[in-house]
Amino acid sequence: MFAFEIRKKRSQSLRQHTQWRWHLDEVFVKINGKQHYLWRAVDHEGEVLECFVTKRRDRKAALRFMKKAMKRYGNPEVIVTDRLASYRTAMKVIGNEDRQETARWANNRAENSHLPFRRRERAMRRFRQMKSLRKFVSVHSSVHNHFNHQRNIERRTRFKDLRNAALTEWCRLLAA
Repeated sequence: MFAFEIRKKRSQSLRQHTQWRWHLDEVFVKINGKQHYLWRAVDHEGEVLECFVTKRRDRKAALRFMKKAMKRYGNPEVIVTDRLASYRTAMKVIGNEDRQETARWANNRAENSHLPFRRRERAMRRFRQMKSLRKFVSVHSSVHNHFNHQRNIERRTRFKDLRNAALTEWCRLLAA
Protein backbone atom coordinates (compact mmCIF):
# COMPACT_ATOMS: atom_id res chain seq x y z
CA MET A 1 0.00 0.00 0.00
CA PHE A 2 2.60 2.56 1.04
CA ALA A 3 4.98 1.55 -1.78
CA PHE A 4 2.17 2.14 -4.27
CA GLU A 5 1.65 5.66 -2.91
CA ILE A 6 5.37 6.43 -3.14
CA ARG A 7 5.57 5.02 -6.67
CA LYS A 8 2.49 6.95 -7.80
CA LYS A 9 3.83 10.24 -6.46
CA ARG A 10 7.29 9.59 -7.95
CA SER A 11 5.96 8.65 -11.40
CA GLN A 12 3.85 11.83 -11.48
CA SER A 13 6.87 13.98 -10.65
CA LEU A 14 9.07 12.15 -13.16
CA ARG A 15 6.48 12.55 -15.91
CA GLN A 16 6.66 16.33 -15.51
CA HIS A 17 10.36 16.36 -16.45
CA THR A 18 11.65 14.95 -19.70
CA GLN A 19 13.41 11.64 -19.17
CA TRP A 20 16.15 12.17 -21.70
CA ARG A 21 18.27 9.08 -21.03
CA TRP A 22 17.17 5.57 -20.06
CA HIS A 23 19.35 2.56 -19.36
CA LEU A 24 17.68 -0.81 -20.06
CA ASP A 25 19.01 -4.14 -18.86
CA GLU A 26 17.83 -7.59 -17.90
CA VAL A 27 19.05 -9.78 -15.07
CA PHE A 28 18.68 -13.54 -14.62
CA VAL A 29 16.58 -14.62 -11.63
CA LYS A 30 15.94 -18.22 -10.60
CA ILE A 31 12.51 -19.16 -9.33
CA ASN A 32 12.38 -22.75 -8.05
CA GLY A 33 15.44 -23.61 -10.13
CA LYS A 34 13.97 -22.24 -13.39
CA GLN A 35 15.54 -19.24 -15.05
CA HIS A 36 13.44 -16.08 -15.49
CA TYR A 37 14.37 -12.57 -16.61
CA LEU A 38 13.90 -9.34 -14.73
CA TRP A 39 13.87 -6.40 -17.17
CA ARG A 40 14.70 -3.04 -15.63
CA ALA A 41 14.64 0.56 -16.86
CA VAL A 42 16.84 3.04 -15.00
CA ASP A 43 16.94 6.77 -15.67
CA HIS A 44 20.06 8.93 -16.00
CA GLU A 45 20.13 9.58 -12.23
CA GLY A 46 19.98 5.91 -11.23
CA GLU A 47 16.28 5.79 -10.30
CA VAL A 48 14.57 2.52 -11.20
CA LEU A 49 11.69 3.47 -13.47
CA GLU A 50 10.14 0.15 -14.38
CA CYS A 51 10.57 -3.57 -13.68
CA PHE A 52 9.10 -6.46 -15.63
CA VAL A 53 9.44 -10.24 -15.11
CA THR A 54 9.23 -12.72 -18.00
CA LYS A 55 10.09 -16.33 -18.73
CA ARG A 56 11.75 -15.48 -22.03
CA ARG A 57 14.32 -13.01 -23.27
CA ASP A 58 13.04 -12.35 -26.78
CA ARG A 59 11.69 -9.51 -28.92
CA LYS A 60 8.14 -9.96 -27.65
CA ALA A 61 9.20 -9.61 -24.00
CA ALA A 62 11.43 -6.60 -24.76
CA LEU A 63 8.59 -4.95 -26.70
CA ARG A 64 6.08 -5.43 -23.86
CA PHE A 65 8.58 -4.06 -21.36
CA MET A 66 9.43 -1.00 -23.42
CA LYS A 67 5.78 -0.21 -24.19
CA LYS A 68 4.92 -0.49 -20.50
CA ALA A 69 7.75 1.86 -19.51
CA MET A 70 6.97 4.39 -22.25
CA LYS A 71 3.28 4.39 -21.39
CA ARG A 72 4.07 5.39 -17.82
CA TYR A 73 7.06 7.74 -18.33
CA GLY A 74 6.90 8.95 -21.94
CA ASN A 75 9.40 8.57 -24.75
CA PRO A 76 13.09 9.16 -23.86
CA GLU A 77 15.56 10.89 -26.13
CA VAL A 78 18.25 8.20 -25.74
CA ILE A 79 17.93 4.54 -24.72
CA VAL A 80 21.18 2.90 -23.61
CA THR A 81 21.18 -0.89 -23.84
CA ASP A 82 23.59 -3.77 -24.02
CA ARG A 83 24.00 -5.52 -27.36
CA LEU A 84 21.05 -7.88 -26.93
CA ALA A 85 19.32 -8.23 -30.32
CA SER A 86 15.86 -8.21 -28.70
CA TYR A 87 16.20 -4.52 -27.88
CA ARG A 88 17.11 -3.59 -31.45
CA THR A 89 14.20 -5.52 -32.99
CA ALA A 90 11.72 -4.19 -30.41
CA MET A 91 12.88 -0.63 -31.07
CA LYS A 92 12.36 -1.17 -34.81
CA VAL A 93 8.74 -2.08 -34.11
CA ILE A 94 8.22 0.97 -31.87
CA GLY A 95 9.98 3.24 -34.35
CA ASN A 96 12.78 4.71 -32.25
CA GLU A 97 15.65 2.57 -33.49
CA ASP A 98 17.79 5.68 -34.06
CA ARG A 99 17.65 6.51 -30.33
CA GLN A 100 19.47 3.36 -29.21
CA GLU A 101 23.01 3.63 -27.87
CA THR A 102 25.16 0.53 -27.27
CA ALA A 103 28.66 1.78 -26.51
CA ARG A 104 31.01 -0.25 -24.35
CA TRP A 105 30.46 0.35 -20.61
CA ALA A 106 27.69 2.83 -21.39
CA ASN A 107 25.14 0.68 -19.58
CA ASN A 108 26.98 0.56 -16.24
CA ARG A 109 24.22 2.66 -14.65
CA ALA A 110 21.72 -0.19 -15.18
CA GLU A 111 24.23 -2.89 -14.25
CA ASN A 112 25.02 -1.18 -10.95
CA SER A 113 21.33 -0.75 -10.15
CA HIS A 114 21.06 -4.55 -9.88
CA LEU A 115 23.35 -4.66 -6.86
CA PRO A 116 20.86 -3.60 -4.14
CA PHE A 117 18.31 -6.02 -5.62
CA ARG A 118 20.83 -8.89 -5.58
CA ARG A 119 21.87 -8.11 -2.02
CA ARG A 120 18.27 -8.24 -0.85
CA GLU A 121 17.53 -11.35 -2.93
CA ARG A 122 20.38 -13.24 -1.24
CA ALA A 123 19.15 -12.18 2.19
CA MET A 124 15.68 -13.50 1.33
CA ARG A 125 17.11 -16.82 0.08
CA ARG A 126 15.75 -16.43 -3.46
CA PHE A 127 12.16 -16.62 -4.70
CA ARG A 128 9.67 -19.48 -4.89
CA GLN A 129 6.98 -17.95 -7.15
CA MET A 130 6.90 -15.42 -9.96
CA LYS A 131 4.09 -13.58 -8.16
CA SER A 132 6.27 -13.02 -5.09
CA LEU A 133 9.15 -11.80 -7.29
CA ARG A 134 6.86 -9.28 -9.03
CA LYS A 135 5.55 -7.95 -5.73
CA PHE A 136 9.03 -7.73 -4.22
CA VAL A 137 10.51 -5.94 -7.23
CA SER A 138 7.79 -3.30 -7.34
CA VAL A 139 8.07 -2.57 -3.63
CA HIS A 140 11.88 -2.78 -3.49
CA SER A 141 12.45 -0.36 -6.37
CA SER A 142 9.98 2.17 -4.94
CA VAL A 143 11.47 2.06 -1.45
CA HIS A 144 15.04 2.08 -2.73
CA ASN A 145 14.34 5.09 -4.97
CA HIS A 146 12.69 6.87 -2.06
CA PHE A 147 15.67 6.52 0.28
CA ASN A 148 18.53 6.43 -2.23
CA HIS A 149 20.20 9.84 -2.47
CA GLN A 150 23.55 10.32 -4.12
CA ARG A 151 25.86 10.73 -1.19
CA ASN A 152 28.87 11.48 -3.38
CA ILE A 153 27.20 14.49 -5.04
CA GLU A 154 25.41 16.18 -2.15
CA ARG A 155 27.04 17.90 0.79
CA ARG A 156 26.69 16.09 4.11
CA THR A 157 24.11 18.49 5.54
CA ARG A 158 22.00 18.42 2.35
CA PHE A 159 22.24 14.62 2.24
CA LYS A 160 21.04 14.39 5.86
CA ASP A 161 18.15 16.77 5.14
CA LEU A 162 17.07 14.69 2.14
CA ARG A 163 17.31 11.48 4.15
CA ASN A 164 15.29 12.96 7.03
CA ALA A 165 12.63 14.25 4.63
CA ALA A 166 12.35 10.77 3.07
CA LEU A 167 12.05 9.17 6.50
CA THR A 168 9.41 11.70 7.60
CA GLU A 169 7.35 11.04 4.47
CA TRP A 170 7.75 7.30 5.00
CA CYS A 171 6.48 7.56 8.59
CA ARG A 172 3.56 9.70 7.45
CA LEU A 173 2.57 7.10 4.84
CA LEU A 174 2.83 4.28 7.37
CA ALA A 175 0.65 6.16 9.85
CA ALA A 176 -2.11 6.73 7.28
